[in-house]
Amino acid sequence: MQIVEKSGEGLSKVYGVTVPAGELAARLEKRIEEIRPQMNIKGFRPGKVPAAHVKRVYGKGLMGEVVDAALNETTQKILDDNKLRPAAQPDLKPTVDMNDVMDGKADLAYDLSVELMPDFEPLDVSKLALTKPVYEPTDAEVDEALAELAKQARSYEPRTGKAVKAKADDQLLIDFVGSIDGVEFPGGKAEGAELVLGSGQFIPGFEDQLTGAKPGSDVTVNVKFPENYQAAELAGKDAVFEVKVHEVRAPKDSEVNDELATRLGLSDLAALREILQKNLADQYSRASRFKLKRALLDELDKGHDFPLPPGMVKAEFDGIWQQVEADKGAGNLPEEDAGKSDEDLKVEYSKIAERRVRLGLVLAEIGRINNVTISDQELSTAIQREAMAMSQQYGLQPQQAFDLLRQNPQAQAQIRAPLYEDKVVELIFDKATITDKSVTKAELEAEDDMPEGY
Repeated sequence: MQIVEKSGEGLSKVYGVTVPAGELAARLEKRIEEIRPQMNIKGFRPGKVPAAHVKRVYGKGLMGEVVDAALNETTQKILDDNKLRPAAQPDLKPTVDMNDVMDGKADLAYDLSVELMPDFEPLDVSKLALTKPVYEPTDAEVDEALAELAKQARSYEPRTGKAVKAKADDQLLIDFVGSIDGVEFPGGKAEGAELVLGSGQFIPGFEDQLTGAKPGSDVTVNVKFPENYQAAELAGKDAVFEVKVHEVRAPKDSEVNDELATRLGLSDLAALREILQKNLADQYSRASRFKLKRALLDELDKGHDFPLPPGMVKAEFDGIWQQVEADKGAGNLPEEDAGKSDEDLKVEYSKIAERRVRLGLVLAEIGRINNVTISDQELSTAIQREAMAMSQQYGLQPQQAFDLLRQNPQAQAQIRAPLYEDKVVELIFDKATITDKSVTKAELEAEDDMPEGY
């Protein structure tokens, strides 16, 4: 075996590797001798199959195993002997015809390109001073949450009188039949459906045309399905719904009292207020932590300057740019980006990609130094949570979704990464000096701008 360093600029190194054909042949013979005693082939006594026959029948496949093993061994030897910390999976490029290698006619020769992790000393996080914005929910906000809850728990009673007409927030009890070009379509028919006007429950335009409807009336509703409608066979098509209105019901908000609380499974109004107050406090606490984490990341970004692995930056940028192009195609670009050229946007998002990679490396190094790990139990619990969300989104059984994630190393890595990051961030919070600062609700909820230079 021969290993030669071909180039070593910055964080990139390239090694030339040669494994002689004779060495591969010897490994193949050894592999054949390992499996011969277990082989049972028709025409030969068990364990007595000649090596020449095994090579003739299975030689190609066995040589493939030998070559794979040689690639793995030599790659690991290069990393170990040179004490290299790769930033990504090393890239192997054969410099010979691999068919000749598999046939034993040529040495195995390839170039190994390695992108390295940068060497740097992370700043002393115990010297960090951070300010944590804090906001506590007021009694007025709890009252507002109670009122909204009462509104959501409202009931509906039939309107009575001679001139009853449906209006916004009324609930209608209806039957309907939908058709396209005079032909009914699947899913376009229902009886005894309850529809609240203004809820957006039906496709755009449907509810508007029922405003003013009377009990017992028949209404023809003309609509057009959205272009991005989930049922592709209906998307963008004009439809007619024949609607029979049975009842027009007026909303009746629930009163904020003990009865409302008991309907929701609680002992009394005081218990309901306590839960709402805690929910608001938890919501503001999460927003506060988000702000604190953002301030931490800004400090870590500002406090480190080292070369970044180009491949990692490119991969991060490609992911960002893919989303930018998707948003642009859907007309969802942020207002501040809509008027910019692709060239300007690429410059800006390249800086964002560099920031993300830099911060990822800093947090990873701080975690490594402090022996931060994710246990199998923590990962399994996170996979279970993701599996539940996945099963609801795609209609899978929870166990089926769990097994899919468990068998996908890339999915596990994506689930593990935020767990690890949060653990490192909490470790830094424990070591840093954090000062609480009371702020207004508007200040807590205000969106942070990127630091100067981004």
